[in-house]
Amino acid sequence: MWESICLTLMATAGNNIGKVLQKKGTVILPPLSFKLKVVRAYAFNKLWIIGFLMDIVGALLMLKALSQAPVSVVQPVSGCGLAILSVFSHFYLKEVMNALDWVGIALAGVGTIGVGIGGEEQNDSAVSLLRLPWMVFCISLLFVLLNAWLHIYKSQRREQELMQSEVVEEIIIGLESGILFGMASVISKMGFVFSEQGFSKILVPICISVSICCSATGFVYQTRGLKHGRAIVVSTCAAVASIVTGVLAGMLALGETLPSARVARLFLLLGWLCIILGSFFS
Repeated sequence: MWESICLTLMATAGNNIGKVLQKKGTVILPPLSFKLKVVRAYAFNKLWIIGFLMDIVGALLMLKALSQAPVSVVQPVSGCGLAILSVFSHFYLKEVMNALDWVGIALAGVGTIGVGIGGEEQNDSAVSLLRLPWMVFCISLLFVLLNAWLHIYKSQRREQELMQSEVVEEIIIGLESGILFGMASVISKMGFVFSEQGFSKILVPICISVSICCSATGFVYQTRGLKHGRAIVVSTCAAVASIVTGVLAGMLALGETLPSARVARLFLLLGWLCIILGSFFS
């Protein structure tokens, strides 16, 4: 379990530090789209490419962690990425940190330890085929509602001729990208669980491919949010949504349960809470 947690911490460090480098790279770049001219501009931006590669390495490490531990352990620990990012920004980018930033880092660290202790008592996962359609329906409905909400606010902003994104738009984009990142982890884990249950081995690459599509879509959402909105709002909402989505979907679709031992269950719940609070403060 602790090996998986270490892998997750390295993965989320790569993801979040990569995001910062991509953010700095997008300062002189146009909004991300699939136009050849725009893609070429991103491909030849050194800072953005380094950040992108760190993101990819982080994703590979996350897959390794998911193959060894439940989503309800891996996904919350990935929320420590903002705390790691704060430390990176302080020592590398020379950004000043206040007391709340350090509190957030401490909470994330304590939460990780709590999840690690509680996660040791986690039961094996088992995919519930009957619950999968409900999960897909709930996620689809949530996206429809969020996009409708976003469309309303964008229309109001155009009517008022406002150039800057409102905080509600930043929150929605962050939530959408976080949900996609959380689902990517769940779908990847689903492939490994299918394999363990005796299903065809081909389901593993299929699930990983679908997971990559979810991550790529979430990446596009987040990149647009970082380009037009505040990074702290978008990243925080994405982190929290990713944790909540991963835990709930893991329990709903993969049959993951809380530890049976009362102390282990308490450690796990407190760990989740500390990491979420740490994400807000960081």
